[in-house]
Amino acid sequence: MDLVFRIFGIITPVLIISAVGYAYGRFRRPDMTWINRLSTDLLYPMLIFTAMASKDFHILDYLPLIGGGIAVLLGSGIVAWGVAKILGYNTHAFVPAMMFTNTANMGLPLTLFAFGPSMLPAAVALFMIFSLTHFTLGIRICDPKASMRGILKGPMLWAMLIGVLMSLLGMSLPDWLSMSTRMLGEAAIPLGLFTLGVGFAGFRVERWSVGIVGAFLCPISGLLIAWPLVKLLPLTEPMQGVLLLYAALPPAVMNYIFAEQYKQEPGLVSAIVVGGNIASVFFVPFALYLAL
Repeated sequence: MDLVFRIFGIITPVLIISAVGYAYGRFRRPDMTWINRLSTDLLYPMLIFTAMASKDFHILDYLPLIGGGIAVLLGSGIVAWGVAKILGYNTHAFVPAMMFTNTANMGLPLTLFAFGPSMLPAAVALFMIFSLTHFTLGIRICDPKASMRGILKGPMLWAMLIGVLMSLLGMSLPDWLSMSTRMLGEAAIPLGLFTLGVGFAGFRVERWSVGIVGAFLCPISGLLIAWPLVKLLPLTEPMQGVLLLYAALPPAVMNYIFAEQYKQEPGLVSAIVVGGNIASVFFVPFALYLAL
């Protein structure tokens, strides 16, 4: 019973902040463009950089976890491709939504609430890899002719590269600077949950049947791949928990944005994203139960 209450305490803040964002979005219908730009251009890069440039972060310690995350990501994509072919879905729309989950807006706060600040760098390492892959491989799956030029200009990539370099060289930020960048970066966590709720308020959902398939396939395939990996890879118990948690996360809202941008059935993807996030009310606590 204590574990149930602990899981409830972890999930509740995420649901409440997202619900507040949804209610605000329905009532005010705000233009979130500049807030999303602020998050991607400044807050998330600061979060990545601060975590990687901290004294306690050693990138080599997280290589098994990163390898496990990549295996879950690619394995989920292969499973999704097979299902899409069998059921006749558009692979350019369906596969990315199954591969790229909500590692930022849900993964980071859930890791913080479930495993504490000490595991936030591990979560940031996974978020970094998922984001980099999403903005490269994910875009190419969505549109094979899409240009990759934009990723080279993105501050998130440079924050990652500089942070990794500092970690490899054993360098860290002075305390006064680390405090400033950490405060900026950690603002991305509650703001991300809020904007997630606002985003759902404006979604146009079509093809619920596909949404239901995606809502179950995404976490089930992720967990089936992650479960043996936590036994095979040299991971600490908290890292095992983080990998299981990330395997059960729902599809990211960014999948809908890319589908709309590259004209790959955004109505289908919106059903998967909304359905997946509804289903996460069950699958995320289940993953936490396995992890804790």
